Amino acid sequence: MLTKRIVPCLDIDRGRVVKGTRFLDLRDVGDPVELAERYEAEGADELVLLDITASSDGRAAVLDLLRSAAGRVFIPVTIGGGMRSVEDMREALRAGADKVAVNSAAVARPALIDEAARAFGRQCVVLAVDVRRGSTLSGWEVMTHGGRRQAGLDALVWMQEGAERGAGEILLTSMDQDGTQAGYDLELLEATSAAVSIPLIASGGAGAPEHLRAALEAGADAALAASIFHDRHYGIGAVKEYLAQAGVAVRR
Repeated sequence: MLTKRIVPCLDIDRGRVVKGTRFLDLRDVGDPVELAERYEAEGADELVLLDITASSDGRAAVLDLLRSAAGRVFIPVTIGGGMRSVEDMREALRAGADKVAVNSAAVARPALIDEAARAFGRQCVVLAVDVRRGSTLSGWEVMTHGGRRQAGLDALVWMQEGAERGAGEILLTSMDQDGTQAGYDLELLEATSAAVSIPLIASGGAGAPEHLRAALEAGADAALAASIFHDRHYGIGAVKEYLAQAGVAVRR
C-alpha cells in the first residue's frame, strides 16, 4: 500500500514565511530555513516552498533561499512561483529543488507543461492550481497570479488537460478554505480525484488532524498544511500518529 504524505507548506514573501486567510491578510511566521529544518525533524515527508508574490511581481523565484533550505534538509523539496520557462525550472532544479510547481505561466501557455515533462520527466512537474467556487461547469474556477486574476478556466477541465500534457502531480488549493482552518473542500477533492489519475496534493483549510484524514480519505495522496504546523497547534508526528491509529497508511 502506498503511504500518504504529510507536506508542510512555506509561503515565501520577501524572504520570510508568511500565512494569510484566503490569500489575504498575510502575517509573518518565521524564517524559511529554520522552519524547513524543524519540519524535517518532526517527520515531514516533503516540503513545498511557494514564492507567493513572484508571479504577481513579475520576478524570478528566490533561488538563494531555495539553495539554503535544500542544503539543510534531506527530504524532497518542491518550489513554485515565478517559473515561466523550462530554463527557470532548470535553474530551480540545479539550486536543489526535486520538483517544480507551475501555475500562472502554465495557464498563459499550456505547452510549458509538455516542454517541462519532456525536459525533466513528469515526476518533476507539479501543476499548482488555485481555485475558488464560481460559475464554471464544475463549479470551480482557476485563479492565477497569487489568486489575483481569474483565468476563465474550469478547474476540472484544466487539471485534466494538465495531466494529459505531462504534469506528474497536482497541488490543488481551495482559496475559499485557505487559512480558515475549517477543513479542506472535500467535494472539490472528490471531484478532482475522480477526474484525474495522477497524484493529488490537497491544500487549503487544515486546522486539525481530522481534516487531514478527511482529505486523504476523499482521494488526496498527500495533505499539505501550513497554519496548523506554523502555530504549533499540532506537530507532524502527532498528526501521523493520529492518522496511523485511524488506519491511514503513513510513513513513520
